[in-house]
Formats: sequence, structure tokens, C-alpha cells
Amino acid sequence: MDQPLDLLAIGLTTLDITVHPVASLPEGESGQLVETIALSPAGTAGGTALVARTLGLDVAIASAVGADPQGQLVQSMFYAAGVDTSLLDTDRERPTSTTVLPIRPNGDRPNWHMMGASIFAPVTDVVAAASRRAAAVHWGAVGFPGVAGQGADLLREARASGAFISCDLIAPSEAAQADLDALLPHVDLFMPSLAEVRAMAGTDDPVAGARHFMARGAGGCLIKMGAEGALLVLPERQVHAAAHRIVPVDTTSCGDSLCAGFLAARRRGMEVDAALRFAVATAAQVALGVGTLGRLEGYDGTLTFMGSTPAGDDA
Repeated sequence: MDQPLDLLAIGLTTLDITVHPVASLPEGESGQLVETIALSPAGTAGGTALVARTLGLDVAIASAVGADPQGQLVQSMFYAAGVDTSLLDTDRERPTSTTVLPIRPNGDRPNWHMMGASIFAPVTDVVAAASRRAAAVHWGAVGFPGVAGQGADLLREARASGAFISCDLIAPSEAAQADLDALLPHVDLFMPSLAEVRAMAGTDDPVAGARHFMARGAGGCLIKMGAEGALLVLPERQVHAAAHRIVPVDTTSCGDSLCAGFLAARRRGMEVDAALRFAVATAAQVALGVGTLGRLEGYDGTLTFMGSTPAGDDA
């Protein structure tokens, strides 16, 4: 892989098995009919890569899968979508990270998760070289044992080469908190959810939370707020984009898709206000269906959706 990239996504890659709707588990050995069972690559890196590619970016994924049927499926689905998998390693000692999500009729999404290969994927010299050819690098490996101490060096060098650096959390943890101290000084835009802000910054105020992470080095913060849309906090200004008035079906990959939507819009030349609205519209389309892509129909389809589906009043 020696061509310039729009986006390199590094970190968690899973196979999501999504079942909808699931009101209850069958008793004993009985069964139930459901409307949809969807399989899709997902995760802070995998989901972001797939959505960004669907929005038209040239994307590579740097992660790992196991030498199992799940891993073969993830690789084949990335390949079919046009995601570059030359940096997607096969770990022959660990399974592919896999999540089963029974989506309740009200949209709740409990899950069973099997940890796997991607959290142990090392940052190789080839991955580091690819990051220096990318217009943007999205780091979705916060707190991973396989890359402890390597992330900051990679992001520093990628940023020095001109890449825009974004970073997303998988889940709050002490390991993630420590990792952020090293990573955030090299991050242009940190993209946590409001729930993660509460856990990691100790506040319900998204602006105060953003300022907390910016004081630790982040250039800015994009706070994902679910039904309240998204808030972009930059040193000189704040921008809010209201959520679209929809009835969500499956919100599993909305956070990853919002990240991808913002990065795709900025790469296409949108100013930050429009890019934030585009990102929220991307997430809304994903929420309208099951799986990582939901009902997302690409860049032009998202522009159409923005114009035809109302959003709430901006704050």
C-alpha cells in the first residue's frame, strides 16, 4: 500500500451479529421468528472505516482478526466495500472479536461480547508508514495492551506529516485514562460520547468535559450526545447540531458513523458547521436500519437526507 489515503483507521475491529427485534429470550429450547439478522464489520476502527468508505473516502483499516470464519467474513466484507485490508493482520492464536446484539423493540441494545485479536494488534512499521501517507488518521485503540506506548509516537509522526488526527474511546477505563494523557497532545479532535465524558471527566456538562480534555492536550472535542445531536467544541467557538427527528431502530454504530461522517465531510471540503450536520445525518441514517450501515446510502444520499429529514432546533 503506497498510494495516498483519505483515512487510516486503527484499532478495534469486530464482527457484529445483530438480531432485531428481540423482546425476550425464548423459553427452554423454543424459538422465535425475527425480522432481521445482520452481520457486519464494526468497532471504533472497523465501523468507522466501513462508513467512511461508504461515504466515498479511500480508507484502510489497521487491526487484526482471527484465523476463523468470523475473520474471513470481516475481511471479505471489507474487501467487497472497497476498504484496503493490507494492514488487517490475521492472528492465529486469538479469535476474531465478535459481538451478538439482540436489539429490543424500543432500541435498547444489550450484548454478548467476545474479546479477540484486534486489541492485541501491534503498530508495525508498515502501519506507521501508512499513517504518514494519510490525510486523516482515526485512532480507535485507546487503552489497548497491544499498542501500549506506541500510539503517541505514531500520532506525533503522522501529524507532523500533515495528517488530521482524530481519536475515539471504546469504553471508559483506568487504562484508557492513562493512555489519553499520552495521546491527546497529538490529537486534533477527540470524539467521546457524553456518557464517556461523564465517566472520564466527571461532569454532565459537555462543554466543561470538552475543556477538560482540551486542557490535557486535545485540539478540540466532538461530543456525541445521542438524541441531543452533537456538540463541537473548539478553542475559539462551539457548534451544536441537533439530532434528526427519527424513530431509531438500531443505534449500535451511531457513534462510529458520526465520527466517519464528520471526517468524510471535512475531507470533501465542508466547513465545520456543515460537517457536523452531515455527521449527525450520517448517524441518523445508520440508526434507521440494522447493522453498521443501517440505511446509509452514501455521500449524495446523505446530502439528500439532510435536506429532506427535519432536525430539532439547534441550541
